[in-house]
Amino acid sequence: MDQKPTILVIDDEPHLALGLKDTLEFEGFRVLTADTGRRGVALARSERPQAVLLDLMLPDINGYQVCQEIRREDAFVPILMLTARSQEADKIRGLDAGADDYVTKPFGIGELVARIRALFRRATRPTEAATLTIGPATINFATHTLERAGTSEQLSFYEVELLRYLSERAGQPVSRDELLNKVWGVEATSSNRTIDNFIVKLRKKIEPKADKPVHILTVYGFGYKLVR
Repeated sequence: MDQKPTILVIDDEPHLALGLKDTLEFEGFRVLTADTGRRGVALARSERPQAVLLDLMLPDINGYQVCQEIRREDAFVPILMLTARSQEADKIRGLDAGADDYVTKPFGIGELVARIRALFRRATRPTEAATLTIGPATINFATHTLERAGTSEQLSFYEVELLRYLSERAGQPVSRDELLNKVWGVEATSSNRTIDNFIVKLRKKIEPKADKPVHILTVYGFGYKLVR
């Protein structure tokens, strides 16, 4: 049985899909490809990959719809969206559809591989605690769920891993550079808003008032701090 981690690439650009397949297979992954959204959803359902690289612009249904379909089948699989769009609104819409991260074309293959390796590294590390309580919210690391006031909602892979890493350093400021490197596996750039976008989403789910946070605090000019 093939024990290599499986990555599903859903992209209708043949040269890009082939390039990703060749590169990722060379890096030791098993790679499946689909050139339409519906084929991608079917493969995700039958093959249960450990990660999905998903293009936003597809010939049948768009990446947002594909992401939602895959999420209904698998709440845990990390989904990275690949797109030429760089508008902040598109990124937020992708994250809201269930994507875990957003990579804007053109991207460096080295950075993408680093993100994927960090993703698998975080996914396979042992969990010291099964749950984490932050104010009124309880996060279950095993089921990727957040419970608050009698309601439960699903968290994405990176939402869980960001909270996990901040909790390991609870009460201490953690820089954006460190979070990007340790959780996402990439080097920081002045234009990278990935962490800020995730913090906004988490505050809406955890804080009593998202615009006046008391648990996930901004350390201006540096990063963030978790206060439980």
